[in-house]
Amino acid sequence: MMKKDKVEVGNWTDDLEYMNEELEYLLDIEDQMLNNAVLYQELQTLRRENTLNLRTLYRYEGAMRDAIECDTVACDAFYLSKHERNRNLYLEHKKKFRDVKSKVLSTILLESKR
Repeated sequence: MMKKDKVEVGNWTDDLEYMNEELEYLLDIEDQMLNNAVLYQELQTLRRENTLNLRTLYRYEGAMRDAIECDTVACDAFYLSKHERNRNLYLEHKKKFRDVKSKVLSTILLESKR
């Protein structure tokens, strides 16, 4: 189970690292094409959250080594709960990212029709 969880956390951090790259592109697009202050602020906030979430997942990945030493059900339950919290953090952030990305793309389409 620990091996699967470690792979999963690695996938989450890979996704968030790629989101950082995409956010940079989206910020450039917003700056060069849209000049929408509200959208710019959403992207900046999302980039900050992405950095914080990455930091949280990196710390969690390092702490996973301690879970190997669990020898009680209570200890296992603690790490399982922690993993689920981190999964929810990742999934909620991913949804926010998709929503903001869709806003940028739909704004581009609206602007191109003018």
